[in-house]
Amino acid sequence: MAELRIEPETTPAVVVRLPTVLTMLFPGAPQRVELRAGTVAQAIDGLNQRWPGMGDRIRDTRPAIRRHINIFVGGRRATLETPLSPGTEVIVLTAISGG
Repeated sequence: MAELRIEPETTPAVVVRLPTVLTMLFPGAPQRVELRAGTVAQAIDGLNQRWPGMGDRIRDTRPAIRRHINIFVGGRRATLETPLSPGTEVIVLTAISGG
């Protein structure tokens, strides 16, 4: 698992949008979260710091984004290494399957 780092005040604030299915598992977690992060991995670390266990729902042990989770930054699918700039919106979606 990635090392948890608390980002300094100079790290840009980003907005993370979470799916309802995820916020229902963590009481008090809103669907819109502002936090400081320079990469998607740091954003996930920030979510996990506020709501322990949330990071494990988004990221697996490799570490990589879980297969049933999609993260988009700037309309493009992101990886843990995707950089974030000030005001960036990070959208976390759960995959839907069926037939």
